[in-house]
Amino acid sequence: MLLVLIAVAAGVAFSVFSGERSAAKSARNKGDKISQAMRQRLAGTGSNGEIVSVILRLKEKPKGELKTLLKRNGVKVKGEFEQFSSIAVELPASVVEELAGFDEVEVASPDQEVRSFGFVEGATGARDMRLQNGNSGLKGKDMNIAILDSGIDKDHHGVGDIAFQKDFTGENRTDDPFGHGTHVASLATAPAHIASGAYSGIAPEAKIINLRVLDSQGIGKTSNVLNALQWILAPVDPNKPLGEKNYQKYRIRVVSLSIGAPAIDSYRIDPLCLAVRKLVDTGIVVLAAAGNDGTDSTGQKFYGRIHSPANEPTALTIGASNTFDTESRADDAVTTYSSRGPTRSFQMVDGRRIYDHVIKPDIVAPGNKLIGAEALNNSIVREHSLLEVTPGSNANHKVMLLSGTSMATPVAAGAVALLLQANPKLTPNMVKMILQYTSQPLKGYNMLEQGTGQLNVQGAVQLAKLVRTDLTATTPAGTSMLTTTTLPAPQTTIAGHTFTWARGIFFPRWYATGTSLITKYKTYYAQGVVIGDGVVIGDGVVIGDRVVIGDGVVIGDGILLGDGVVIGDGIWTSNGGVLGHGTLFCTGVVLGDGILLGDGVVIGDGIIVSDSLVFGNGILRSQRVWATHVMVQGDNTTGMPVVYEDGATP
Repeated sequence: MLLVLIAVAAGVAFSVFSGERSAAKSARNKGDKISQAMRQRLAGTGSNGEIVSVILRLKEKPKGELKTLLKRNGVKVKGEFEQFSSIAVELPASVVEELAGFDEVEVASPDQEVRSFGFVEGATGARDMRLQNGNSGLKGKDMNIAILDSGIDKDHHGVGDIAFQKDFTGENRTDDPFGHGTHVASLATAPAHIASGAYSGIAPEAKIINLRVLDSQGIGKTSNVLNALQWILAPVDPNKPLGEKNYQKYRIRVVSLSIGAPAIDSYRIDPLCLAVRKLVDTGIVVLAAAGNDGTDSTGQKFYGRIHSPANEPTALTIGASNTFDTESRADDAVTTYSSRGPTRSFQMVDGRRIYDHVIKPDIVAPGNKLIGAEALNNSIVREHSLLEVTPGSNANHKVMLLSGTSMATPVAAGAVALLLQANPKLTPNMVKMILQYTSQPLKGYNMLEQGTGQLNVQGAVQLAKLVRTDLTATTPAGTSMLTTTTLPAPQTTIAGHTFTWARGIFFPRWYATGTSLITKYKTYYAQGVVIGDGVVIGDGVVIGDRVVIGDGVVIGDGILLGDGVVIGDGIWTSNGGVLGHGTLFCTGVVLGDGILLGDGVVIGDGIIVSDSLVFGNGILRSQRVWATHVMVQGDNTTGMPVVYEDGATP
């Protein structure tokens, strides 16, 4: 039974679903140390001699018998991630159970494959923002972006400056034979160099840190990503562990992850999620693509397929919207394929599945049929030649068209760089709050499809510049948050279309609305705090999930889900309302028949993780074929306009 708590104070509304059972800590037995994703991987092994790849999260460094086991014939330590208390190991499947018996082992997870998912200045409001007084120089300078992808063609004129590059695939190259990473990077940082600036990125003066984690086929391993994330936090000089770190030297304020893996294990134990959280705790904003599993090849809509590490609460999870070839926001929509929430990753506690049920995505950004830089001789274009849309004479000017949340993520990453340039003191939680508060709710889509709404660069920068720069973790809750007592008008006009901001934010399992979110400082905006997960907000009143609420709070109407609650019996759907001023963002419209979410349907329930996914409704499809289809085809609508140069013609 769901319980709705209502209390009244000044200016903020929260909605809690108290059916959520908190995953209370319990004594782990041997079986508990093997994650559900790892168990599914073991179930698919043909024999005890089959070699599997495992990420071991450790309570302490291996010693004694465990140290001896790791040196045994047939066991290979592939990588050590001291920053995340983890190691990557290859070993026979039969040894995994033995590993779980050691006290040093916290949890064993699979080193699974991670894959790419497949005029933005005007459509996002970045151009209009730069035309406003004092904003012309906001182009991302010194707010550099780490791109973890398939590499970057450094000679292409549409990717911006690369400050550093390193390969983590073992192929010993940092270029982009696959073609995904170059396109992704250009959407974030492309200079106004090609086709008279038609394909400029959101933050053209932010430099790129090229960390190659996907190989020539566009595939990588969890351990590749962990190695890259560890490098970001590692000291520049290994002999000086307390000295300058790589993220400090290269001014990395943003990390963009247009990659993902099935989110089976809870974010509480998933190695990628734990690594992302450590970066966010350090003050780095980490953006992750939601995934492209919103529908299947038959057009069937699914909920609960947010990918890892996008299921991590501290990540800024990005879904994809469709601009329909216009800069105006009047006709924008959420793409059919953009993965919908809530997260369905889970943890076994006392024999029961405890689902995370985190509201995701956080926002959506343009991602359908976007044009960006084309890496030289890349395999995507070789296999799909129609994706090359400007066959100009200069090989370093070629551009291609791709779709997916992979494309939406760097667009949002560029926006984050602009916010941080406008106000370098913003914490990751403040950045998330500002982007959600100023976003545009898209009519006809619920919060599990669009988050709070579509990215609004113009409004976000306007609000970011008003936030005080002297706020710290010790600032008392309720302190005035803005440099002015006059609130900004909560509307933005982009390409002639005026819309009202969402004026609300998400917590992992509930949402909040009201002007108090921007006028009064909240301790959950501090660095190193997870919004809604063990947060101390005010005077000691406890409301669900270990959260303490105080400083002027209204617990509002609108229930989301808890364990045992079936989506389809009361999912709230947007009807064009706004997230604030007493108007519910979700107006009580129930999703129609045929919407699927549940055991045996979503990733994490009855999945066979290999080349194919088997769902409970009997649909069998190739994960990679579908991912490629989305990246290449997108939604069958108009896309970003093509601008030709050098005398080229359609």
